[in-house]
Amino acid sequence: MTSLHRILEPEVMDTLEEAFEYDSMDHSQVNEVFCNDFFTARNLTDGVQILDVGTGTAQIPIVMCKRNSSLKITAIDLAESMLTLGNKNIQTARLEDSITLVKVDSKKMPYPDESFDQVVSNSIIHHIPNPLECFKEMVRVTKKDGLLFIRDLLRPFSMAELQNIVSLHAGDATPKQKQLFTDSLHASLSLAEVREMVKRFGFDAFTVIQSSNRHWTFTARKS
Repeated sequence: MTSLHRILEPEVMDTLEEAFEYDSMDHSQVNEVFCNDFFTARNLTDGVQILDVGTGTAQIPIVMCKRNSSLKITAIDLAESMLTLGNKNIQTARLEDSITLVKVDSKKMPYPDESFDQVVSNSIIHHIPNPLECFKEMVRVTKKDGLLFIRDLLRPFSMAELQNIVSLHAGDATPKQKQLFTDSLHASLSLAEVREMVKRFGFDAFTVIQSSNRHWTFTARKS
């Protein structure tokens, strides 16, 4: 059991400074691994309608659509500043016909039940004070037999481990970027907490794994 207590960070990163700091960080390797793992979990027969929850500046949808031009991704976030930069990134990538950005609260999505073939999310759960609210919505809008692929930061066991992870993965970052990363790690869930959460929705606890020294990943199909 983790001994480091969860300390919440702001749910919405909605200043231009934070959005620029986030967008300028080098997420390329993490995003490539996320997409590799998603496409490995995805069946070739799966539909093309995807929801990306907490898209930030749309970096992951862009990578996805560059790999598979048939995908149609609805990417949501609650931060206007993130969406502003995301739209610029999509225009630069010339993917306006494939990716639609929408300002949506992930805890109260406007979409009907079973709207999407796959629902993905990278690093939104730790922003939510009560992650069950967001998780419930992601399950609700996923079609029957549809894939849920959710990844987020894993809360370290101690401050020493947290500081080591920050040094290892953000050693060359700006002080502001290091602080954002530190705050996010502190706000994250433990593996046990995530497993207890998915069990509430009928999923096996071991659909959640530790997928790196700083990430957990939930991969499952909705029954």
